[in-house]
Amino acid sequence: MTGVQAVGTVDLDVDERRLAWVYLSRVVQGPCAPLSALIASVGVCEAARAVREHELPAALRGPTAARREMDSAAKDLETIQRIGGRVITPDDDEWPGWRMLGLDQLDTDRDREAAVPLVLWARGPLSLRTASERAVAVVGSRCSSGYGMQVASEIACDLAGRGWTIVSGAAFGIDAAAHRAALAVGGPTVAVLACGVDRPYPAQHDRLLAAIADSGLVVSEYPPGVAAQKHQFLARNRLIATLGDGVLVVEAGLRSGARNTVKWARRLGRPAMAVPGPVGSASSVGCHRMIREGEALLVTRAEDVIEEAGPLRLPVGEGAPTDPAHHLRGAEAEVYAALPTIGSRQPRDLAGQCGLDLATVRAVLPSLELADLVGCDSEGWFRTRRPG
Repeated sequence: MTGVQAVGTVDLDVDERRLAWVYLSRVVQGPCAPLSALIASVGVCEAARAVREHELPAALRGPTAARREMDSAAKDLETIQRIGGRVITPDDDEWPGWRMLGLDQLDTDRDREAAVPLVLWARGPLSLRTASERAVAVVGSRCSSGYGMQVASEIACDLAGRGWTIVSGAAFGIDAAAHRAALAVGGPTVAVLACGVDRPYPAQHDRLLAAIADSGLVVSEYPPGVAAQKHQFLARNRLIATLGDGVLVVEAGLRSGARNTVKWARRLGRPAMAVPGPVGSASSVGCHRMIREGEALLVTRAEDVIEEAGPLRLPVGEGAPTDPAHHLRGAEAEVYAALPTIGSRQPRDLAGQCGLDLATVRAVLPSLELADLVGCDSEGWFRTRRPG
């Protein structure tokens, strides 16, 4: 009898936590750094109680005032289940925790959208954690040319055919071309929306989003029923960058939103790549500028993308280079080079030595650790492999 009660208690605790996550997701509707900090401090259930009872620090009173009385958590869970979806919380195995490490290190005082999402709402059979283990974000102009559509389709098709997940925002133009190319070869694709997953946006892409939900994944940090608003697209871009190993831009005007996604990639320590276009094409001005100013690497094919965004590989076999960092590129190479061959360094010391900002260094170190190139202890970060 005692065993049954214990199981029941665990189930109740899980349900209470899930309801708390969902309630808070509805209250703030998007990233909210002060709320994330409160949850980290007191736990999600206590944070939900504090919001309901208005026992909050000043930084949270404004963001929670409009909807704190709106406790529709049970209804929201019923709605998402009715459309065949689910909510993914940080408590769940499907939560892509290591992907979120980069966001967790960003300065939310500098950019309030930098916070880790509270939850993610999803439709589709893919596991988000598994799908994001090897993924590339493909973004670009909504008013794309025939050239851009062809290049985006070819690269996305090649990547998806090799098992890479194509992440994009389901917008007109390059986004749609990338998703359709992945679907055409039976590859995995993830659409990240700036509205509820029950609201196709743009409306003309209802069939495309339905196809993605059938075999891939449609995700959003916004609860069911939430309509798309301008500021939500900028917040959405950080998730597109977060879920990929790199961001590829295929066509972008001078003021393209794709450049915002590139900004997030660079802050997260992910490689940013751009495809060049005809020299006189207004659709490629943004790509050319990012390449010229060093914001993005020039790529022209899937092999280039894999070389930059692919997993860190150590050379093997006779005659192979003995430097374990031989295949590192960009920020990973700079951070690894700044580590001493003997001893340890703190992230702040590494940032000063290699000239990168602290957030980038903190985002890069976990990826080097996953590649078994570095480790950390109470003294700081150190190399785990030695040349020769």
